[in-house]
Amino acid sequence: MNTMTFASRQRGASLLEVLIAVLVLAIGMLGMAALQAVTIKNSNSASARSLGVIQVYSLFDTLRLNRAAATNGVYNIGWTCNTTSTPPDGSDADYSVFNGWLAQAGAELGDSEACGMINCGTAACTVGLRWKDELATGGDVEVPFNVVIESRL
Repeated sequence: MNTMTFASRQRGASLLEVLIAVLVLAIGMLGMAALQAVTIKNSNSASARSLGVIQVYSLFDTLRLNRAAATNGVYNIGWTCNTTSTPPDGSDADYSVFNGWLAQAGAELGDSEACGMINCGTAACTVGLRWKDELATGGDVEVPFNVVIESRL
């Protein structure tokens, strides 16, 4: 068979081949765009979780400023989402530190309904922060994300 005859039969890509190539390329590009969107969403969620841990440690630093009161339970408060909490009648608890911290943590995490708790004893304190992690892929608003850390003062 003559090479000229074979070459004359191959005149270029047909329209169908070009359309299939464009379709495969478009599907690949859409997949890349979806992957990028999921990556950004999960990155924002990880950033919020890191910020939550930083907020908890900032409260530990605040409690260390008045270590004697903290270890005597003056700042203790159970899980609450109220940034205007007041101590029960007859209690010498000081919730102003907690209220300010919870309001700031909620604002930085983008959840005005964030909840927190403090439980200090003589040996260690436990601080918790809970918020809705709507940023994560498949983030469930009904199951908030919790950070609970125990530390010595």
